[in-house]
Amino acid sequence: MDRPFVDENTRERTRLISLVARLTDEELSLPLEMGWTIASAFAHLAFWDQRAWGLMRKWKQSGVAASPIDDDITNDALLPLCLAIPPRVAANLAVAAAEAIDHELEQAPSDLTADIAALGEKYRLWRSIHRRMHLDQIEARLRSK
Repeated sequence: MDRPFVDENTRERTRLISLVARLTDEELSLPLEMGWTIASAFAHLAFWDQRAWGLMRKWKQSGVAASPIDDDITNDALLPLCLAIPPRVAANLAVAAAEAIDHELEQAPSDLTADIAALGEKYRLWRSIHRRMHLDQIEARLRSK
């Protein structure tokens, strides 16, 4: 199986690492939309990459299966928790979670990634999609400060 998601995930993970490294603590606290901050957006990314990593470990043991979740309710419930995490910690968690899931996906056997792709949810392999969306949002906010 062709693995173009690996390059895309690496590209956005590298972008994430670079952004986290250059942001000041003050910038991490800048507000985004709907009560989020840059730091809480990083905590949000960490959660979703961590969830993906957990699913990968489960799927390796018991096979790939759908794992429905209500994204909007989950994000609403996560917001206060994400805001409670110290900004630099949140940023570092995003990097660590991205590294963990990307490594897991890079090492995954082709039959496993084929089964995941068969779910029809591109973001399961292409973690870059979610990262790019939030990194674009964060960079736009930084340009407007």
